[in-house]
Amino acid sequence: MAEGFKIEQNHGKSRVRVARVWRRVAGSGHVIVEWNVGVSLFSDCLHSYTSADNSAIVATDSMKNTVYAKAKECTEVMSMESFAVLLGRHFTSYYPQVTAAVINIVEKPWERVAVDGQPHSHGFKLGSEKHTTEVRVEKYGTLSVTSGIEGLALLKTTQSGFEGFVRDRFTLLPETRERMVATEVTAAWRYPFADVSDIPAKPFCFTQRYLDVKKVLADTFFGSPLEGVYSPSVQNTLYLMAKAVLNRFPDIASVKLRMPNLHFLPVNLSSKDNPNMVKFADDVYMPTDEPHGTIEATVSRTMSRL
Repeated sequence: MAEGFKIEQNHGKSRVRVARVWRRVAGSGHVIVEWNVGVSLFSDCLHSYTSADNSAIVATDSMKNTVYAKAKECTEVMSMESFAVLLGRHFTSYYPQVTAAVINIVEKPWERVAVDGQPHSHGFKLGSEKHTTEVRVEKYGTLSVTSGIEGLALLKTTQSGFEGFVRDRFTLLPETRERMVATEVTAAWRYPFADVSDIPAKPFCFTQRYLDVKKVLADTFFGSPLEGVYSPSVQNTLYLMAKAVLNRFPDIASVKLRMPNLHFLPVNLSSKDNPNMVKFADDVYMPTDEPHGTIEATVSRTMSRL
């Protein structure tokens, strides 16, 4: 409280871009990561707002420099979740006035290339979907870790339909048991770690868990290679994808999925002189993502915090 007003404040540094190369990794060649880091500090610096007293402010330039310094100190390959925990622990222990730190990181998807079937020792190409994380570390070790995916584009040319929905005077959409279905998945999953001490002593491979979750999501969406799996709605497919992740990984407490319904509209073109210019026969479509349906849900274990 200040002068009868309630103030909730934090400050930080956004879009700190850092790349780290490890050149001596046994059996795998060079390893590179490129991270876009955001730092947000919650601290006792109320007087900077109310009295123009900056003595308790951690400069955002110092936050930026800390990201680079800590990246330099990581002499062994590290996941971005572990790096975020490292940063959070530093800020909450190094500065007495800082009560909590929230670290957000988005990883640019550099992928090792193969030449003549052999993984290249130092060659990489840019992939598509991005690995994300948000880590919150409080002064005395309280922790939350959320990882995720952005831009996981998935499409099936068949095995999808949509029937039995509400029909009223505004409804034009026909029911169907045969359509294309496409989406761009945004996923976030929360780990059950409640304290820094809960992270396993043996290094927990967040990066491998990200790859595993991505595979489970895609495999559930597509089904088996030859038969596939029928999707009666994006809602049902979303639930099955989230359930598959929770069933497969007991160390994940909840999964949030956002799946816009990206449309492929059948094309029929006709004119007075040419009534069959383009006659749709399950072949020509108009892709569009504006407007699009938006389907999202969070699926959690019983008694799990969202």
